[in-house]
Amino acid sequence: MCAETTTPEYKSTLNLPRTDFPMRAGLPKREPAWLARWEEMDVYAKLREKAKAQTRQPFTLHDGPPYANGHLHIGHALNKTIKDMIVRSHQMMGRDARYIPGWDCHGLPIEWKIEEQYRKKGRDKDQVPINEFRGECRDFAAGWVDIQREEFKRLGVQGNWAEPYLTMDFHAERVIAEEFMKFLMNGTLYQGSKPVMWSPVEQTALAEAEVEYHDKDSFTVWVKFEVLSDSDLAGAQVVIWTTTPWTMPSNKAVVYGEGVSYGLYKITGTPDECWANVGDRYLLADNLAADVLGRARLEDDQWTRVRDVTNDELAGISLKHPLAGAEGANGEWDDIRDFRAADFVTDTEGTGFVHCAPSHGLEEYDLYRELGMLEQVITYNVNPDGRYRDDLPFFGGKAILKPNGKEGNANAAVIDKLVEVGGLLARGKIKHSYPHSWRSKAPVIYRNTPQWFAAIDRPVGDGQDMHGTTIRERALTEIDNVNWTPKSGRNRLHAMMEARPDWVLSRQRAWGVPLTCFTRKGVLPTDPDFLLRNADVNARIVEAFEVEGADAWYADGAKERFLGGIVNADDYDMVTDILDVWFDSGSTHAFTLRDRVDGSDDGIADVYMEGTDQHRGWFHSSLLQSVGTYGRAPYRNVVTHGFTLDAKGMKMSKSIGNTIVPQKIVDQYGADILRLWVAQTDYTNDQRIGDEILKGVADSYRRLRNTMRYMLGSLPDFDAAKAVARDDMPELEQLMLHKLAVLDGVVRDGYARFDFQGVFRAIFDFATLDLSSFYFDIRKDALYCDGDTPRRLAALTVLDHLYARLTTWLAPILPFTMEEVWLQRNGEDTSVHLVDFPDTPADWRDDALAERSETVRAVRRVVTGALEEQRTAKVIGSSLEAGPVVFMSPELAAVITNPDTFADLCITSQITLQTGEAPEGAFTLTDVAGVGVVFEKATGEKCARCWKVLPDVGTHSHEAVCGRCDSAL
Repeated sequence: MCAETTTPEYKSTLNLPRTDFPMRAGLPKREPAWLARWEEMDVYAKLREKAKAQTRQPFTLHDGPPYANGHLHIGHALNKTIKDMIVRSHQMMGRDARYIPGWDCHGLPIEWKIEEQYRKKGRDKDQVPINEFRGECRDFAAGWVDIQREEFKRLGVQGNWAEPYLTMDFHAERVIAEEFMKFLMNGTLYQGSKPVMWSPVEQTALAEAEVEYHDKDSFTVWVKFEVLSDSDLAGAQVVIWTTTPWTMPSNKAVVYGEGVSYGLYKITGTPDECWANVGDRYLLADNLAADVLGRARLEDDQWTRVRDVTNDELAGISLKHPLAGAEGANGEWDDIRDFRAADFVTDTEGTGFVHCAPSHGLEEYDLYRELGMLEQVITYNVNPDGRYRDDLPFFGGKAILKPNGKEGNANAAVIDKLVEVGGLLARGKIKHSYPHSWRSKAPVIYRNTPQWFAAIDRPVGDGQDMHGTTIRERALTEIDNVNWTPKSGRNRLHAMMEARPDWVLSRQRAWGVPLTCFTRKGVLPTDPDFLLRNADVNARIVEAFEVEGADAWYADGAKERFLGGIVNADDYDMVTDILDVWFDSGSTHAFTLRDRVDGSDDGIADVYMEGTDQHRGWFHSSLLQSVGTYGRAPYRNVVTHGFTLDAKGMKMSKSIGNTIVPQKIVDQYGADILRLWVAQTDYTNDQRIGDEILKGVADSYRRLRNTMRYMLGSLPDFDAAKAVARDDMPELEQLMLHKLAVLDGVVRDGYARFDFQGVFRAIFDFATLDLSSFYFDIRKDALYCDGDTPRRLAALTVLDHLYARLTTWLAPILPFTMEEVWLQRNGEDTSVHLVDFPDTPADWRDDALAERSETVRAVRRVVTGALEEQRTAKVIGSSLEAGPVVFMSPELAAVITNPDTFADLCITSQITLQTGEAPEGAFTLTDVAGVGVVFEKATGEKCARCWKVLPDVGTHSHEAVCGRCDSAL
């Protein structure tokens, strides 16, 4: 009986990967420990110390302040993550990258919340001492600052969280008042009475940035104004169309277009239920006449066009208000209505005539302002709560909106009265986009009211005219001195700035920084002495605000305190309005960038980064404020992101139920997955998020994590003392270093341009295509099976270079995971976030080698294709069973000369290289000319250790192994 022979077990002699780095990340549970570690180390402070020691150039991203009034939504997470990537990447590229988070603490959103609490308790805000009310607003904001701060930190956002800026800090309130008083002193501040967007529900003026547009069903009416004239037009009716019937009691004029063709139309027949009468004559724009008469239910054969009506004829008539002479009107509308041309009238909609209520429309207001006729046409018919004044005939006390923002009874009352007096030709309803308050969600109106404005076309009396003498000129000049990402942001803000009206600075609320100015009693706003401009008074105010905050303005005896001994306090009134909160946030550069030691050295931010809506918000107000007081923009770069939509591309809404809370994603996947979603999106456009999208992100993360794990598994064998110089490496390793050098430039350029999608895509493609599917696959054999050979040492050296770069390059995007990767090889007293991107030697780049390698990889692709064909046919199971013959053209044969090296690249045990045309039946690829592969099996026996099939297996001192493995053993 023969004794059994067994093949020795060599697995324990292989250099197999060994690492504690887990395949499963477990981010939701592990990330908080890293956060606590960074806080204990005080990483942010250490970076500042490092910058001071190295005299680094500062880089400041100025934080656009969110409102402190609720939990974070997905837009907050996107916004703060992008900011964090910007700051971290610039820090690791050698800058002193500072980030001071901030909060907007004043204004209507917070005040509204306190009022809601009052209403629930049956309290009347007006009965509460104002500083007590303001104190409750302050406490409310402070509570939400603390909550939001922790939510932002959980996302891995690094910054000076211990010392954020708050617009309600006393120093901030002092600076906001100080900046406002610069407008007071430089002559751009004025009080005017003009139509502004007004919220009847909140009883305050609103800025454009505080308004959002929603569809609204509005009443539409076609109203008749009788013609007063000595011509044959006497008694005819000019017809106007409006979607705001409630403005009819405030009508003062009708205007027409000089370039519009008009005609006189006569009614020849009428249907039932029609407000037109046979014989009625109407003046209408020719392009709109058929539509208007159709709205009056008239058929085409029931009216006729009598003749042309020229602009000269129109200029010679005046009009009568439809309510003139109505019983009980008490003469309210008896004045003759003005009738003139205006350049904003067209014949594309309506009737070709526009009804003018200059108290409720900006175009009409501007027309009569330029004519110097405002005193004749301005009315004060609508109270702050949206009700008509009580003594207005027929309509007194009627409300445009109810307190809950729903339709009031004013429109119906006006329409009913016009029907009663025979003033309507037709009526209907229209759905159109209409401005709503973003806080109460209620419609707004245009209402004439005394407000404070910054004149943007008035010369600024500060002597800083290097960019223009007016705020508008300066702003338009400075826009072109800023770098915009994307470039379309420049055009958007430029167009807004070209067309914008004067800045409405005042709000009729309580929680905010007051307009710290005084008006002289008995003096008209147009008088130069109307406003008190006194530097000593201003100094007293800012001194008090620095110590007590803006509450000092509302304290008992404040007027005497600020004016006493300088001017007679009895001669002046204090202004009690508060500043537009956009002035607050627009001033943040002054008390954050300018005043803080960790701000910007020149008071200008390197980056402002917010959503696209901030072209009319923070970017806009910051530019206006800064050019008005400093003559230049407060930023060098402006980066904008789009809105986050659900997976179907729909806007997120609580009412629809498709909102996504960042905390839910963090709890399920971890913050790094949320951050990776941000990096993979084109944030400059609207982006989508949903469960399936996040699963795809998580899959990308797992692939990247496995790449890092593979490197970590091999690197314990790396000895820096045995590192191989680039010139001593095989060409494959030199190629990897070349690719690293190219990628280094892509990464740095991408981060500098805030292109995180481009950075991540480049790194991910390199990790998955060049490393996992190519280099790692090829060098696995040498890393596992070689002894201390130059080839294996070169591969380990390359892995060390890969590790150093991939870990740091990805740290701004995946701070938690890269910290975990970093700690696998570095001490517990350090952090990846304390180091910079490694410098990459320029001589690693070898374009000739890269070009040659593309040729080699093309030929390799033909070989692997041939092997795959045999594997599919089950001729072989592993590519190591193959020893193919490769036929190449002379040109290719001159590039690929070493069969052993090429066999390693193709992961075969042997390869035979032949020059010349391949025989018939050889495997080819149409896109790789001059290559044919004839499949052959490798000759010899299978090595029990490396599994290559080689002729020399079994001829060495160690049983059943090849020469290479025998040496390793």
